[in-house]
Amino acid sequence: MQKFTTLTAVAAPLPMINVDTDMIIPKQFLKTIQRTGLGRHLFDEMRYTSDGKEVADFVLNKPAYRKAEILVAGQNFGCGSSREHAPWALLDFGIRCVIAPSFADIFYNNCFKNGILPIILPQSEVDKLLDDAARGANAVISVDLEKQEIRGPDGGMIRFEVDPFRKQCLLNGWDDIGLTLRHEKSIDAFEARRKTQSPWM
Repeated sequence: MQKFTTLTAVAAPLPMINVDTDMIIPKQFLKTIQRTGLGRHLFDEMRYTSDGKEVADFVLNKPAYRKAEILVAGQNFGCGSSREHAPWALLDFGIRCVIAPSFADIFYNNCFKNGILPIILPQSEVDKLLDDAARGANAVISVDLEKQEIRGPDGGMIRFEVDPFRKQCLLNGWDDIGLTLRHEKSIDAFEARRKTQSPWM
C-alpha cells in the first residue's frame, strides 16, 4: 500500500449528501477483482451520459479538477453497500484524501485499508474547504498526516483527528497483509516448531 505522509493537490468540491457506493462505482463494474482500471468509471452515471459522452458540468470533468487528488464532500459519504470497489475506484482515479462531515463506517474503514485518508470535520470547516475548492485550478490544499493539519490556499489551517493506529498504518503504508508480514519471522518460527512437534499435521 502506498504511504500517505503529506499531500498538496487540487481539491474538487462535491457538496452532495448521501453519496452512496453505487454512485461512486455503479454495480455493473463490480465484476472485476482488479484494483486498477476502475478510475475511468468513478461516478460513472454522473460523469457520462447514457451514450458515453462526458457531462460537462460534473466537477471531475471540468479541466481544473481532472487531476484532483482531494475530494471535499457532503455528509454520509460512502453510504450504501459495502463494496470495496468504491475506494479502489477513487484511488485509481487519483483521489488520495476525502474530507467530509461524516462517512459510512464500512467505507471509512475501507479507505484506510487502501491508502486513502478520510478526514471527518465539522460542517463549518468543510464549508470553508468547499469555498477553497471552488477556486478551480487555484484550489490547492495541503494535508499533513503527521501534523494532522490541513492548509488552504490562503494559508489558513484546520486541525483534524485520526485514530493513532490507523495513522501509523497510513504513514508506513501498512495494509492488513503488510501488518501480518511485520511478524514474518515469528510466523516462520511458529511453523517450524509446529512441524517438529506435530509432523503428522
